[in-house]
Amino acid sequence: MSLVFEPAVTSAPADLQRTDVACFVGFVGRRPGRPLPPALLAQLEAAGWVNGPWRRPAAQIESLLNVPLALDSWHLFDRYYDWDRRPLDAARRRFCASYLGAAVRSFFARGGRKAIIVRVGDPWPYLEASAQRVRRRPQRLDLLLPHDRSFEPHDPSTWQGLHHLHGLPDDSLLLLPDLVDACAPLPPPPEPLPRLAPVPEGFAPCDVEAPPAQDTPLHRIAAPRLHHTGYRRWWAALRAARDFLAAQQRATMLVAALPLPLNTTHGPAKVHAQAELLAYLQQVGVLRSAVAEDTRQGRPAEALLQFAWPWLRTRAAEGDLPEGLEPAEGVLAGLIANGALTQGTFRSAAGDRSIPLLRDVGGAEPVPSWGLGDESPAGRLARRVCLFTPGPGGWTLQSDVTTSAQEPWRFGGASRLIAAILRAARTAGDAAVFEPNGERLWARLRGTIEDLLEGFWREGAFGGNSMAEAFSVRCDRTTMTQNDLDAGRLVVVVQVRPAMAIERITVVLKLAHAASVGTPVAEAA
Repeated sequence: MSLVFEPAVTSAPADLQRTDVACFVGFVGRRPGRPLPPALLAQLEAAGWVNGPWRRPAAQIESLLNVPLALDSWHLFDRYYDWDRRPLDAARRRFCASYLGAAVRSFFARGGRKAIIVRVGDPWPYLEASAQRVRRRPQRLDLLLPHDRSFEPHDPSTWQGLHHLHGLPDDSLLLLPDLVDACAPLPPPPEPLPRLAPVPEGFAPCDVEAPPAQDTPLHRIAAPRLHHTGYRRWWAALRAARDFLAAQQRATMLVAALPLPLNTTHGPAKVHAQAELLAYLQQVGVLRSAVAEDTRQGRPAEALLQFAWPWLRTRAAEGDLPEGLEPAEGVLAGLIANGALTQGTFRSAAGDRSIPLLRDVGGAEPVPSWGLGDESPAGRLARRVCLFTPGPGGWTLQSDVTTSAQEPWRFGGASRLIAAILRAARTAGDAAVFEPNGERLWARLRGTIEDLLEGFWREGAFGGNSMAEAFSVRCDRTTMTQNDLDAGRLVVVVQVRPAMAIERITVVLKLAHAASVGTPVAEAA
């Protein structure tokens, strides 16, 4: 007789004030023989996926296919998702970890506390035939980032992949860990194992046990690398995800790893991607100048995206990922979530405090040099990319930045602070959407948002010696026209001075009668 212990699973309600929740959308298997416990089924039922108007078939619920599931520990993810059995080839005799599983593992290892998983399908064999990879790539990208499907915000039965972000009000970070691999060509065949020289005969101490030879077949398989066409394909997909957030979910940040380039990857002007990564990213439009950024919505879409670089050789990845490398997006998301929980989301996740959380990092590809000043190649890259570098105390996150070239939006903490304000305003809007639009409602909303901002100010989120210097909130007849009042729209204007920003940032919150917070606008003033 054998005993099987099933740990209790709690199903906590969504907390709209949290800023540490990460959503992972991608390809991962479902662990066989592990039925969902009542608490997780209750979570899906409460969201309407089991018995609601957009209910899924029972088999789809049990397979966790295209339904979001919130988990608060790595143990639960490991128990119900078959993340470590991705086949290397069609024969399915050898396996590696999935990139989504590796990202979730790193997220929890750095201090993340809550992850939402949207499984869109099983991972494909890593070394699949080239023709099959090309043929199935559009379908895989469409499962992640649907573009031909009709998206109805108020009809979850139409949601696929990325669409689920619209129904996750407590989500703060979005990751698409399979995107680089989906855009990559077939990796080159593994290098053969080197022939070992015969050990010369002789006497050796018999009381010393020789360490076993390390079997590293995965180290001979190349990690996914992109040529120029692959880079353009990857950026088109990632830009579509960023623009979806800008239109539907401006309180969520997109965290992505920069792809490794092939050594033959060049831009149109013969810029070599490996040697001049920053220039290459600027040439292909991944990083744009401040003048080229679209500020019609106030906060540019570039402020919703953070890149992680380079790919890291972690202790866990050494044993189950090609080349022992993992994209750094899961690591970065974990550091951001840990910082939000321990010191506030508005503070930088970079610096010496990241060293203890990166003890298991043993290398990277490539290894960026540091200490040559702000005008060194690494220093210039760190202005637009979250850069991991080695140092005397170990590996550290050197910069916590968005991809925006505009100074007020470059600091990652400032952009996350605005996202937290937007999330809080949405909560206040939900409570006020059916109330009469008048002086009493305006005063109550001003007080609610001022109380929130006062808390941020006391924690050091804003610059200024007084609250009057740090922020201001206006909601009166100066913020609304007669047309706004006739149409049932309420407009709140919030000005804040983030501690790390040079300029004040203005956030315009528009509350309409048919929605909580209409298109929020944030701009540098």
